[in-house]
Amino acid sequence: MAGAPAQSRRLPATTPASARGAAPRLPPGLRVGGGLVTLVVLVAAVSLVWLPQDPDAAHFLERLRPPAPAHPLGTDHFGRDLLARMMAGARNALWVGLVAVGIGLSAGVTIGVVAGFAGGLFDRTAMLLLDALYAFPALLLALLLATAWRPGATSSMVAVGIAVVPIFARLARAGVLTAKAQPYVEAARALGAPGRRIVFRHVLPNIMGPIIIQATLAMAAAVLIEAALSYLGLGTQPPTASWGRMLREAQSFMFLSPYPALWPGLGIAVTVLGFNLMGDGLRDWADPRRRGRR
Repeated sequence: MAGAPAQSRRLPATTPASARGAAPRLPPGLRVGGGLVTLVVLVAAVSLVWLPQDPDAAHFLERLRPPAPAHPLGTDHFGRDLLARMMAGARNALWVGLVAVGIGLSAGVTIGVVAGFAGGLFDRTAMLLLDALYAFPALLLALLLATAWRPGATSSMVAVGIAVVPIFARLARAGVLTAKAQPYVEAARALGAPGRRIVFRHVLPNIMGPIIIQATLAMAAAVLIEAALSYLGLGTQPPTASWGRMLREAQSFMFLSPYPALWPGLGIAVTVLGFNLMGDGLRDWADPRRRGRR
C-alpha cells in the first residue's frame, strides 16, 4: 500500500548479510585450509592409538609392492607399510612443528613485548641482534644450528624455533608500539597501573590476533624446514618415520616404484598448503577491509 509507513516494509531479499545482522561468511581459503589441517591432525591423532601395522617392521619379501588390500599405499624398499609410516610421519611432523613454533612464539613475543614497552637501550640492542638473525633465511639458519648440534628431532625443533624468533619478536614489538599510543593504555598509566598489569591486561590481548595468524603460517614453514632437515639427515633419525627421511630413502628407487616418494611428498604438500591457506584465511577474516571486499 502506498500509504503504509516506511518501517513496516520488509527488506528486499537481496539485502547483504551484514545488513541483516548475519555473521560474515568464512573465507574460502580458511574453509579449505582448515579442512586440510583437520585431516592431517585426525590422521596424526589416530596414529597415537591405532596403526594398521608396525611402521618400522621390515618384510623383505614384500619390498616395493604397489597399493594392495594388505598394504593400501604400498611398501618401501624394506617392505615397510607406507600407510603406517605416513600416519606416524604426520604425528612427527605436527609434533616438531608445534614445539618449534611454541619456542619461537614464546621467546619472540617476550623479547618483542619487553623491547617495545621498555624502549631505550634494550630495545635498540635487541632489535639489532634480531635483525642480524633475521638476515639469515630460516632454512639456512636451521641447517647451521642443526649441523652444530647432534642431529635429531630435538635439535630440529630448537633450530626451527630459533629461526622463527625474529618474526614473532618484530611483530610483537610493532603491536606494542601501536598499543602504547592508544587512549586505554594512557588511561591505565594515569590511574597508576603497573607496567606488568598494563602489558598482560591491555596490550597482549590486543596484539594476539596477528600473532596467532603468524603462528599458523609459521607452522607451515616449520613442517617444511623439518622435512628438509630430515631429508638431509639432520632431522628425525631412523627408524622413526619422517616424511623428509622417507623422500630421501625413496629417491634411489623412483624407477622401480614411485609410491614411496609420492605419498610423503603429497603429505608435505597438503600440510604446508593447509596451514598457509588457513593463515591467509584468518588474516582475511580478521581484517574488516578485506572481509568487505568479498
